[in-house]
Amino acid sequence: MEARKTKAYSESDYSSIVQSPSFQALLSEKKKFIIPVTIFFFCFYFALPILTSYSTVLNHKFIGSITWAWVFAFMQFVMTWGLCMLYSKKAAKFDELANQVIQEGGNR
Repeated sequence: MEARKTKAYSESDYSSIVQSPSFQALLSEKKKFIIPVTIFFFCFYFALPILTSYSTVLNHKFIGSITWAWVFAFMQFVMTWGLCMLYSKKAAKFDELANQVIQEGGNR
């Protein structure tokens, strides 16, 4: 495991890092991913209790005695695992951008 050397940064260093194009690119990329995924997650997650409490749309049979409510509940597990895998893949790009910010910060 590689040990990182830590450098003491002053307040002005942090200000210049935050204003740097590479840091702004990192924030922009993260926002473009995290905000839509979070909105999707909350809509999908809260749809089950809302639909089961205030409508009967999920009470219809899917296969045999299994209703759409059970299918929707199972799909929430699939969605959670899928979003975790998607984030794991995107995190590699975020790490590259963060390393670029760190390298540029070290050159100041």
